[in-house]
Amino acid sequence: MREGSNLEFKETWRDEYLKTLAAFANSSGGEMLIGVDDKGRSVGAKNSERLLEELPNKIRDKLGLITSVEVEDFEGREIVKVAVKPSFVPVSYNGKFYVRTGSTVQELKGNELIQFILKRQNLSWDALPSKAGVEEIDTETVERFKTLATKRLPDISEADSVEKVLSNLDLIENGKLRNAGVLLFGKNPQKHLMISEARVGKFKSDIDILDTVTAKGNLFKQLDILFDAVKKHLNVKYVIKGQLEREDVWDYPLDAVREAIINALIHRDYLDNADIQIRVYDDKIRFWNPGLLPEGITIDMLRTDHESRPRNKLLAMIFYFAGLIERWGSGTKRMIDLCRAQELLEPEFREEGAGFAVIFYKDIYTEENLRKMGLNERQVKAVMYVKEKGKIAIADYKEISPDVSKKTLYRDLQGLVKKEILHEVGDKKGRRYELR
Repeated sequence: MREGSNLEFKETWRDEYLKTLAAFANSSGGEMLIGVDDKGRSVGAKNSERLLEELPNKIRDKLGLITSVEVEDFEGREIVKVAVKPSFVPVSYNGKFYVRTGSTVQELKGNELIQFILKRQNLSWDALPSKAGVEEIDTETVERFKTLATKRLPDISEADSVEKVLSNLDLIENGKLRNAGVLLFGKNPQKHLMISEARVGKFKSDIDILDTVTAKGNLFKQLDILFDAVKKHLNVKYVIKGQLEREDVWDYPLDAVREAIINALIHRDYLDNADIQIRVYDDKIRFWNPGLLPEGITIDMLRTDHESRPRNKLLAMIFYFAGLIERWGSGTKRMIDLCRAQELLEPEFREEGAGFAVIFYKDIYTEENLRKMGLNERQVKAVMYVKEKGKIAIADYKEISPDVSKKTLYRDLQGLVKKEILHEVGDKKGRRYELR
């Protein structure tokens, strides 16, 4: 046997070990074996009968737990086994909260403690009451919501008062707005919730910033500010379809951009002091929000329709009623489908640091992606050359790959044609290759 997340060895009992039992209860449960040394060898429990009588009462009085305490035979000696089940409510020891991580006991503090308590009480941060009263409600935003929500909330009426609308949405408690109410409909949410801003930057490189926009106000207003700030840095081309019909094709599908912004706003961890950050580069956009994926949701699951476990349930519900998201759990799949429809790379999803990132790529012919397509290093160089120069001929290819025969280089280029990356232009004498 070895110590781990659910098992602890102690040669003798000390009352300070109640901290370990509390950590078991706050995690997935566990067993403490008294009378066993650190290497898992039985040394026998001293006063086992007294422990059998005293420990259940001591654990109940100090931790509020009913546990199983038994005397067992282990390697010919009596040991005491204390079995602790996971608790549905937070368990403290001397006013502090602990969890089990591997074979260690860690104290929870700050945001980790708040998140832990909320989870155990089946609450989300956005449902907590704030100090803001109904006088802080922005009526213009509420009226906008009424218009947006008529399809999914057919009973909502233009005649409904502001307070009635928010009360029906469970955004008011005892005359005070919940955190979600402040974020969604507040005149100045930053007055009450300091960590509720977002930023968009235009980057030439990771250190060369050309433009920055900071979005404040409630989330409906932040959505508008962020979307406009991203859009102004995108290019658009006009495709003629039929005699009079014109289609605007942006660098990225605008619906996917909006979806990524909404996801960042409603899924961010508002207990974290970091802002939402959106970085627009020449060849990609990176959306980042504080807060990792919910427990039980993986990166791979994001590529398919998956169950929804929103961190901020009220925020997600209101955006759904407003028609700004389709179904809980479908946003990432929708982004993928929209990018595929525009023949772009699938968005990349990452957990970075203490946050979550979505990355849209404008250029499908990045070195990384070309290698994923099975190209050799010479072919990657050839495509990068064409991207820079506009075309490539055998003579050009020979200059950047001097140690390779022209026959092999020709096969390389024909392979790129077969993969529909390049296409041939001109006759045999002046043949050159350009991007399709």
